[in-house]
Amino acid sequence: MTDMQTLYLLVPLAPLAGAIIAGLFCRVVGRSVSHWATILLVAVSFAASCLVFADVSKGNTFNGTVYTWLTTGGTNFQIGFLIDQLSALMMVVVTFVSLMVHIYTIGYMAADPGYQRFFGYISLFTFSMLMLVMANNFVQLFFGWEAVGVVSYLLIGFWYTRPTAVYANLKAFLVNRVGDFGFLMGIGLVLAYFGTLDYAAVFVQAGAMSGSTIEIFPGAPWALLTVICIGLFVGAMGKSAQFPLHVWLPDSMEGPTPISALIHAATMVTAGIFMVARMSPLFELSENARSFVLVIGGITAFFMALVALVQYDIKRVVAYSTLSQLGYMTVALGASAYGAAMFHLMTHAFFKAVLFLGAGSVIVAMHHEQDMRKMGGLRKYMPITYATMLIGALANAGFPPFAGFFSKDTIIEAVHASHTAGAGFAYLATLFGVFIGALYSFRLIFFAFHGKERFDTGHGHTTHQDHAHGHGHAPHETAAVITVPLILLAIPSIASGWVIGWVVFGDYFGTAIVVASEHEWIAEMAHEFHGVLGMMTHGLTAPPFWFAVAGLATAWYLYIARPDLPAVVRKKAGVLTTILERKYGLDEFNQWFFASGAVKLGTALWKFGDVTIIDGLMVNGSAKLVGWLGGVVRELQSGRIYHYAFSMILGVFVLLTLFGMLAAAG
Repeated sequence: MTDMQTLYLLVPLAPLAGAIIAGLFCRVVGRSVSHWATILLVAVSFAASCLVFADVSKGNTFNGTVYTWLTTGGTNFQIGFLIDQLSALMMVVVTFVSLMVHIYTIGYMAADPGYQRFFGYISLFTFSMLMLVMANNFVQLFFGWEAVGVVSYLLIGFWYTRPTAVYANLKAFLVNRVGDFGFLMGIGLVLAYFGTLDYAAVFVQAGAMSGSTIEIFPGAPWALLTVICIGLFVGAMGKSAQFPLHVWLPDSMEGPTPISALIHAATMVTAGIFMVARMSPLFELSENARSFVLVIGGITAFFMALVALVQYDIKRVVAYSTLSQLGYMTVALGASAYGAAMFHLMTHAFFKAVLFLGAGSVIVAMHHEQDMRKMGGLRKYMPITYATMLIGALANAGFPPFAGFFSKDTIIEAVHASHTAGAGFAYLATLFGVFIGALYSFRLIFFAFHGKERFDTGHGHTTHQDHAHGHGHAPHETAAVITVPLILLAIPSIASGWVIGWVVFGDYFGTAIVVASEHEWIAEMAHEFHGVLGMMTHGLTAPPFWFAVAGLATAWYLYIARPDLPAVVRKKAGVLTTILERKYGLDEFNQWFFASGAVKLGTALWKFGDVTIIDGLMVNGSAKLVGWLGGVVRELQSGRIYHYAFSMILGVFVLLTLFGMLAAAG
């Protein structure tokens, strides 16, 4: 094994070792050992990822099997790594954000009784996510996919004494099972028609299979690759929270804030985006699948941003913002701008982690109060948190020179250039989404940090998870273990966009992403790219910038100049406000269709299958049959000699008749 292959193994196994130390040996090692072990091992993983990234940037890639898990019918189920430009980028993003979250957790979870358990979970999550992004086959992809789902279930319901947390983690688990049904169907069709689960082997055959059809319903042939791609994307809709399978993500804010940043900003929800980019050789061969992706992304980008406008819970505003930004990434995938989608994934990971962790800093300072109506004027009490969240908001809204500007503008331009069906709708959705994005971002900043103070310094709002903060005091800046990760994440929230010339318009991704020659919108845009300063200058004249300015100005007018107006607008909007507050009724629909439907189906199967068939017919029925036969036989066993003599004569008669019939037949 070479030195680089040892590094590849070290990247996922270091966090796994940390999870084992903190999770399984928590009673032995104590709190400080738990957090130091997990932090140092994730730091090792991050350092190894950086070395791998540097090596891959020189053109050194790897695709190989680590070991064969099982072989059946000539099909190998293997654990293997594909280390190329796509996975190397994800490895650096995942390990860096995870490291920041690990450090931040020391401060945020300081007084929580589940302190060590939490460190064990987030390290296990990091391992699972790394196994997913490093996979070179569908088996390992599915393992990582389900592993991050299980750990997210444990983390969302971390405070398991809260009924709302238990409800939220069950909801996340069930909605993801709906998506995973499509995901499994896609993988199953790949195995059935391609005869292998290895990425490279599947991609080689993809062109030859582009004309194949499959009849889901008799007499209605579908293109095989369209069915596979839509099946895989349905899995991404669940994991990456796309309409209508997005309903679990806002509720998952019931988990502690560090996991909101880790799972719902930078890693798990981007797994679906990464997976579609990885499957670009398949998606490029199906116009219908990409059109489906485009429309779903457009709906999510615009309509989820609108819901953020009526939320008062500071974490839920950021959660709906995440849904909207994931919509942008999905739109880019549908427009064949896979590089732009991955670039937005990277920049979003940094600025959204800042917003989530900044919100957590505010929550700690406010003694676990999350309602923005009870905040206001926090700027003077929490200058570092304010500055970092302002950077996050500017990046989220897409203002130059912040990271979000470069990735978001590139996506909007690529969609504008695309000829895929649904691109026109997606363009308008993303363009108007910029206005809404700036509006909700600065609504949060102005509402929480500016204006008059709406909190009562005499009474602290407490929960049983409250930290050891004194009550009856004004909020104050949080500890260094919370603010330092915020500062370290704020830096790439500004600067990570500046490498767009190399990552998106250069040939960074190489052969890791496949784009058909007729979909080369990014390559066309690259000819017009004249450096970062040129892009910013051009951006000042483009519609997205002015939509962002309009959103900021509207937020300033509503929440600084005329703070009495939002209540009036809310009232005047009437039914529109109700629709947004009810989140389009999708929560109720999912509760009725998926949750209640599953319960009703289970009840019907129990009543018919268990009670009627198994208990009634097979168990009780067989007992009754034996009892009846016993009663018949009991009548024959009377103890009277003439009964037995009659039975013998009858038996001899039956036998003679049978012999006679056989002789005649012979």
